[in-house]
This record gives sequence, structure tokens and C-alpha cells, in this order.
Amino acid sequence: MTFPSALGAAAEAVAGRLDSALGTLPDSRVRTAMAHALVGGKGLRGFLVLESCALHGVPPATALTAAAAIEAMHAYSLVHDDLPAMDDDDLRRGRPTVHVAFDE
Repeated sequence: MTFPSALGAAAEAVAGRLDSALGTLPDSRVRTAMAHALVGGKGLRGFLVLESCALHGVPPATALTAAAAIEAMHAYSLVHDDLPAMDDDDLRRGRPTVHVAFDE
């Protein structure tokens, strides 16, 4: 498997795990904003978690949960970075930032 295909497969698996986690939350504006923040990106951090876990014999389901958590934390850091008090960015990954799309 090539690196781009392995990265894509990992990103897809992590996105699926994140979607499952969001699906357990009640419908709300916060849930919608969280889903908005998680769209896009290469998923490199999640991939690195999955590969590291595989090297150390961590069960795949556990590794996937850890990878999803790392991707969620990264998404949060980008949301925070985009806020008006920080960089005040209007776009992230070609889409309106969370504070623009959801009125701060």
C-alpha cells in the first residue's frame, strides 16, 4: 500500500469514528459546529497514532478511538486559533471558520 492510500484509508476510518461519536450527542448547534470543525484535513495525526499503536500491539478499536481523539483535539486547536482574539481567520480548509459560520 502506498503512503497516500494508507493515509487516506486511515483518515476515512478516523472520520467514521468521529462521526459515530458525534452521532451519540443530541442534535444541537454545538454538535453541528463540532461536525463543521472536523471536516477536511489530511488526518496525518490520526494516521501517526494508528501506526504507532500498530507497532506496539494496541488493539485496532482502541487505536482508532485514540486517533479520533487526537484529530478532535487538533480540530479544537484550529478553532481556537481562528478566533477573533487570535488570528481572526475567516476560512479554514476552504470553508468558513467555526466562529464565522456559527456567529462566534
